[in-house]
Parts: sequence; structure tokens; C-alpha cells
Amino acid sequence: MFSYKAIYVIIFREFKRFLRQRGRLVATIARPLIWLFIVGSGFTRLIDVKTGANYIQFILPGIIGMTILFSSIFSTISVVWDREFGFLREMLVAPVSRVTIVFGKLLSGTALSVLQGSVLLLVAPFLGLSFGPVEFVLMVVLMTLVALAVTALGLFIASFLTSLEGFNVIMNFIVLPMFFLSGALYPVGSLPPFLRAFVYINPLCFGIDSFKHVLLPGAGRLVPEFPILADIAYVMVFAAIFTFLSAVVFEKRK
Repeated sequence: MFSYKAIYVIIFREFKRFLRQRGRLVATIARPLIWLFIVGSGFTRLIDVKTGANYIQFILPGIIGMTILFSSIFSTISVVWDREFGFLREMLVAPVSRVTIVFGKLLSGTALSVLQGSVLLLVAPFLGLSFGPVEFVLMVVLMTLVALAVTALGLFIASFLTSLEGFNVIMNFIVLPMFFLSGALYPVGSLPPFLRAFVYINPLCFGIDSFKHVLLPGAGRLVPEFPILADIAYVMVFAAIFTFLSAVVFEKRK
């Protein structure tokens, strides 16, 4: 039985867990700011983005994408944690459909990621970017789509893992290539041809590209790599596929 109340309970539990982890709260704010101002300032003299934006402005969409990526992927660690401590089995035998559990995990991970990404949007005006209420709403919508896609991917992978150690190894193996092959730190066109094939299947690449359409609209033609409708379409299809696959896996889970 599909239950909205059960979804609410799962979301509330994940937010409560997040707020209790003070180290995670600090890392949420510190990690993107370190990348933005320290790494960004260092790379400014090394990388020519060939646009009307300076390098720190150029990587802001990428840093927002990085925040969503890390938050979405590692929010699914709760699946492995709950399996190790037996709570997942209690949820699986509860009188609610397993699709309910999937949606609860997806929505909680997505909401946490969008919340953390939204904090970074406050930095945009201080970087000299034109950013108003319309841009904020558009960014929230786009961040929601990207967070949903990445959380669905993380949930699908986490459903096969049985230990926290295995989760950390596998997710780091996935997260870092996704980030570095997303156009977050440099234009996708500057990558060798053999790497672009991986870029074009990476949902984060299309998500960050859509952020650039909103945050860097007048920074030159080379900033967005794809039409924004293509970005949105790919991310939506990716999210739908992995949401479906996650639901199938959970339905078969014993």
C-alpha cells in the first residue's frame, strides 16, 4: 500500500539525522567554499575559460553541482546503514509498498541536496553575477531535477551494497569521475575526444550546463555546451530510468 504518511516519516527521519550530524553540517558549507575561493583563485591564472566570465564565476555552477552530487550520493548511505543495523528489514516488512520506501529515500535525499545547493546561491551576487528571484526559482527547479537524478543513481547502487566500507569505496570511485567529467572546472570542449563519450552520459554534466544557462547567460557562447531543453530532457529521462530501476530492485529485495 502506497502511503504518504510513511514518506513523510522517512523524510523527517533523514532530516533529523542530518541536523544531528554537526560534522556533516560544517562540511556542507566549508567544502564548496574551499573549492570556490581557494581552488578557484589558484586555477584562475592557469585556466582560460574563453568567456566573458572570470574563472570563479565560471565554476560557481560547477561547485553547486558538486554540492548536489556529494549530498545526493551520500544521502543514500542511509540505505546501507539501515541494512547493517536491521532497520531496513523492519521497513521492508511494514504494511506499506516498497515503492513508498523508494520515494521516501529519493525525496529526502533530493530535498537535502537542494537545501544545501540553495545556500550557495547566496554567494552569486557577491561574485558580480546578476541574480534575482526569477533566477533563484529557476535554479531551485533545475537543482531539484539534478538532485533527483543523482539520488536515484545512488539509491540504485546502494541497494546492492551490504557494508559501509563497500559503499564508500564504490561511491568514491563513481563520484570523483562524475565530478571531473562534468564541465564543472573546465569547459567540456577542452577534454580529449575519448573522454567526451563519458561526459555525454554523465547527468551531472547536463545539470551543471543548465545551471550555466541561468547563472552565466551573458558570459559568451562557449559557456553552455548544450541547449537548456536538451539538458533538462536528459536529466529527467535519467532520473525516471533510475527511479524505476531502484523501485524494481527494492521490490525484489528480501
